[in-house]
Amino acid sequence: MAEAVRSDAPEPAGDLAAAAALVSSLANAPLPADAVYFGEVSLSGAVRPVAQSAARLKEAAKLGFTCAVMPEAARGETIESGLKVIDVASLANLVADIAARGKASMAAKTGGQNR
Repeated sequence: MAEAVRSDAPEPAGDLAAAAALVSSLANAPLPADAVYFGEVSLSGAVRPVAQSAARLKEAAKLGFTCAVMPEAARGETIESGLKVIDVASLANLVADIAARGKASMAAKTGGQNR
């Protein structure tokens, strides 16, 4: 199994997407299908910019995404892509945003009552 995901050329840009998927699953809060996530997550939890942010945004727009979640530090590298850009500075911010979405979704399903 480990061989199936092994890569000789690591791509740190996928760190944020993997983290978002894990948090989404734990918080029972589905991620928006029209959002793309990219950024490197450091061991301290900081979300770092990655190479080719502008090209990634341009390609995401071409593929039909309408929202991009990316490192706050890469905000200056954005282009006019038509995407709504959401900045994330740390893993803690990402967790809080997704967890809040999960709570709101659960409250809507239960009519705001705890069970």
